Amino acid sequence: MWGVLFALAALAPAGRLGLGAPSASMLDLTPPTTTEASGSTLAPAQPPSKANGTSAQRVLVPVIKKKVIVRKRKKVIRFSPSLTARPSVTTSRPRTLEIPKKQEPGCPPLGLESLKVSDSQFEASSSQSYGLGPHRGRLNIQSGLEDGDLYDGAWCAEEQDDEPWFQVDAKKPVRFSGIITQGRNSIWRYDWVTSYKVQFSNDSWNWWGSRNLSTGMDAVFPANSDPETPVLNLLPEPQVARYIRLLPQTWLQGGASCLRAEILACPVLDSTGLPPEAYAPGSSDTLDFRHHNYKDMRKLMQQVNDQCPNITRIYSIGKSYRGLKLYVMEMSDHPGEHELGEPEVRYVAGMHGNEALGRELLLLLMQFLCHEYLRGNPRVTRLLTETRIHLLPSMNPDGYEIAYRKGSELAGWAEGRWTYQGIDLNHNFADLNTPLWDAEDDGLVPHTVPNHHLPLPTYYTLPNATVAPETWAVIHWMKRIPFVLSANLHGGMNDFSYLHTNCFEITVELSCDKFPHENELPQEWENNKDALLTYLEQVRMGIAGVVRDKDTEAGIADAVISVDGINHDVTTARDGDYWRLLTPGDYSVTASAEGYHSVTRNCRVTFEEGPFPCNFLLTKTPKQRLRELLTAKAKLPPDLRRRLERLRGKK
Repeated sequence: MWGVLFALAALAPAGRLGLGAPSASMLDLTPPTTTEASGSTLAPAQPPSKANGTSAQRVLVPVIKKKVIVRKRKKVIRFSPSLTARPSVTTSRPRTLEIPKKQEPGCPPLGLESLKVSDSQFEASSSQSYGLGPHRGRLNIQSGLEDGDLYDGAWCAEEQDDEPWFQVDAKKPVRFSGIITQGRNSIWRYDWVTSYKVQFSNDSWNWWGSRNLSTGMDAVFPANSDPETPVLNLLPEPQVARYIRLLPQTWLQGGASCLRAEILACPVLDSTGLPPEAYAPGSSDTLDFRHHNYKDMRKLMQQVNDQCPNITRIYSIGKSYRGLKLYVMEMSDHPGEHELGEPEVRYVAGMHGNEALGRELLLLLMQFLCHEYLRGNPRVTRLLTETRIHLLPSMNPDGYEIAYRKGSELAGWAEGRWTYQGIDLNHNFADLNTPLWDAEDDGLVPHTVPNHHLPLPTYYTLPNATVAPETWAVIHWMKRIPFVLSANLHGGMNDFSYLHTNCFEITVELSCDKFPHENELPQEWENNKDALLTYLEQVRMGIAGVVRDKDTEAGIADAVISVDGINHDVTTARDGDYWRLLTPGDYSVTASAEGYHSVTRNCRVTFEEGPFPCNFLLTKTPKQRLRELLTAKAKLPPDLRRRLERLRGKK
């Protein structure tokens, strides 16, 4: 269960997390072109030589107005085909399809990208290797740094395959309406299909093609001209069938027939005229299940605030590079103030602008909490009474607006991922791990170098440091509010949060589909609703209390709370309250502060609801008492006066 994993991950100290290899989209992928000529239509090419291992079949290749660019490519090892080709329809020479100027996908995706379509539903005429098998022909699927492994970046037919095809079984009749394709994701190869035909079947043996309405000929669909940009083709007429097959007709000269795809398909109505039960909305909650651009997001947040003014507050932590405010929804029984002993929790989404699911889940969560509080839901009421919740649905609003304009199926893997400045916020927080690890290796932690609240490195604060305004806004937000627990609905600020503040944070990978279709949002909400609530409740597991001055009973800020056997401390907030997430067990806990004698006590964490109260009263050291009395010019008590005289005598 998602929530259980959350609880375990949140209570464990941060490990040595390494950054992944650079993705293909971050590198120079300017493709080599085929030939230099005028015009943009498809023209027949000369048959390739058998000496280079390719088929002698005549194919159509695109001719583009560009100069020839020659690049060396890594040699790809070819494997024997693992699948047997089925007979396909033979058609006469087709003409190019006339595509409407404006295309809007009318049907939702079948689910190649989101993995709703399983590996067993794919088939192909051939494949170069298992890692380039048909099950890898999913839109936006990524490859590793090395080609040729089990997780390569497309389906690729063998080069000697004269009639390649790629097939998907929908498992039941659906109304196919369109196809979205990409090329192969690779940093070593340039492989993409430039045109293809489409066929349909109900039994996988008898096939019919998609026809051009103006000519009656088999339609040829224009495909891709680079590896990453998704290209949408709507069918001239939707087709009801169980199987769909793509037949590549031309591909980049020197490359292979490779593609990634998503299929658009609507459910077929039953005898009552209603869609099948499986396609019904996946949630009974009456929430706003749609994608919200910046204007819509602000409007929705204001509606929640108007509906629940006593438990909500909207505030901004800063602005994006283009000036869009980073809005936060605060939800608590006393919004706008930190209550002594009440923990602060946050959810952050939209670090990558094109990862829309986290954004929508937080907008749904704030609606749900408001509705259920008004209904008197005891779980939600307790959560809002005992916790102060902060929801930042869009950390990168500039990037999201770019992705939103393209839409859920056409945004691609990289469109809107970065900020308007081109900064990946996932890697923009300061590296605090390395200096801590070096200090640990030198035996300096924790006596010389602390294991908590590590300062920002000097290079990070220089005027020419490349730090996004969105990143600075979140850092200042972390410092202002004593967050105890956080989850980032995707992205690497969890290590920074753990080492620079008290906050325990995890990263949540929500879905294989960064930008799911709107009709999938109800089910995604149901998949994650209980986990989102359960994770918020984990903030009450462990110990909590207040560290006070024994004489004045005033709270002591920045007192250090150490747990014996755990090499990570937390500090008290401004009023002396603290929270330490711990799993059930017996712990020896020490509270210390500058100018005070340390105090150690045993604290037991049980399986009962709520944190175990573990308060501390600290006594000032004589030196601290003396310093404060001298500052106040107060009369010294006899013991301190004698101590001061002894100190002066030593000088």
